[in-house]
Amino acid sequence: MIIAYIVITAYIEGMPSHLAAQFGGKSTGARLARVEASPQFSDGKFRNNVPTNSSLSLSALPRVAVAAFTGTQARRPHHAIPLVNTDFEQAEGLHITWFGHSTALIEIDGRRVLLDPVWSERCSPSQLAGPRRLHEPPIPLHELPAVDAVVISHDHYDHLDMTTVQHLAAQHPATFLVPLGVGAHLERWGVSPARIAELDWNESHRVGDLELTATPARHFSGRGFSRDDTLWASWVIKGPTRRVFYSGDTGYFPGFTGIGTEHGPFDATLVQVGAYGGDWPDIHMVPEDGVSTHVDVRGGLLIPVHWATFDLATHKWAEPAERTWREAKARGVRLAIPRPGERVDVDNPPEIDAWWQQVA
Repeated sequence: MIIAYIVITAYIEGMPSHLAAQFGGKSTGARLARVEASPQFSDGKFRNNVPTNSSLSLSALPRVAVAAFTGTQARRPHHAIPLVNTDFEQAEGLHITWFGHSTALIEIDGRRVLLDPVWSERCSPSQLAGPRRLHEPPIPLHELPAVDAVVISHDHYDHLDMTTVQHLAAQHPATFLVPLGVGAHLERWGVSPARIAELDWNESHRVGDLELTATPARHFSGRGFSRDDTLWASWVIKGPTRRVFYSGDTGYFPGFTGIGTEHGPFDATLVQVGAYGGDWPDIHMVPEDGVSTHVDVRGGLLIPVHWATFDLATHKWAEPAERTWREAKARGVRLAIPRPGERVDVDNPPEIDAWWQQVA
């Protein structure tokens, strides 16, 4: 919950330097010049191109604080979440494996792209406190197959994890693709600047024959007490024959139609559908908006993400999947809701068996 982040951050500020490193780095020099030259940056902060309220009002804080500590049983599964340990043998076609929350592996045109990898027990600056996993990672990080690119949507702890990044940098020959400013975090954590591609919205970088483009989203950023000095993004992953869209964290906005017009149609989309709340509608979509986003960008198969793994809002644990399923059926949208670790063949997705209903 948002309140928990504030408390944890205040606690960590006085801790040793190895924990303070979790806050990442600050842009300086040529990186800062790029940040300040961005059309998205003004008056010292990155800003959305649609007016957005990303702060809770003072009057709402007591209500949200109470909600964070009540009704917790409904926000957690009552039975063990079924996990799949996939054998990642090379295969033809387009395959997507969702590991939980927003972490996913895209196998596209002979390359592997890893999205927002988080393998730590907690999505927090400290592993002593903060939102804890509701299920184990489906596979250990050291068993992940070789990755060509790591894509980061923004710098919140549930999307950018220092320990995971350091392991990937040491064990994989991957390029790290991040929005403007986020490269400073990775450099502080020991990632070579030569392996970091830092992009503004609508800028692209090639990894082999893949073209990866940072596209607009409607969110905010920050680690520690800093806010909005790094950019956030959705992403287009385009190969010679296949295309995938990843929404990152975002509120619904008209820009998705433009992304679909310029970059679509997409064989598959991974769209945020969880951790929504009535007090922050501009920065996290409800499931129905997630389906609309998929339609707007001209998606083929929809795979909902940003649910199931961490308790970050007050809705029931299975509600994002259930609402997405109902809305997709009503609108004739092709949908896959895999178990964490289940490898989805985009051309031949599994039948939906509503597994989450047996777990909730």
